[in-house]
Amino acid sequence: MTSKVEVYGTYNGKKCVNVREFFAKKNIEYIDNLIDLMPLEKDEMIRRTGLKYYPQIFINDEYIGGEEELMMLAADGKLEKLLGL
Repeated sequence: MTSKVEVYGTYNGKKCVNVREFFAKKNIEYIDNLIDLMPLEKDEMIRRTGLKYYPQIFINDEYIGGEEELMMLAADGKLEKLLGL
C-alpha cells in the first residue's frame, strides 16, 4: 500500500524544515505544499484544518497535526502503521 502524505508549510520555517528532513531521512515520499510560494494552498490548509499555523500534516487524507504530533506518532510506533509500513 502506498500512503499519501501531504505537508502544508513554509519554505524555511524551522518546524516545516524539521518535518521535511524527518520524511527525507525515513525515505517517505510526500506532497510538499509550500504555502509561501503557493498562496492558494494556504486557503486549502485552513479549509481542511481550521488552523492558520504550520506545518500541518495529512496521511491518507487523515489530519494528524503538526511537527509535535508527527514526532509523537513516530516515537510511539504508530506512524509506521498509518503509513502501512
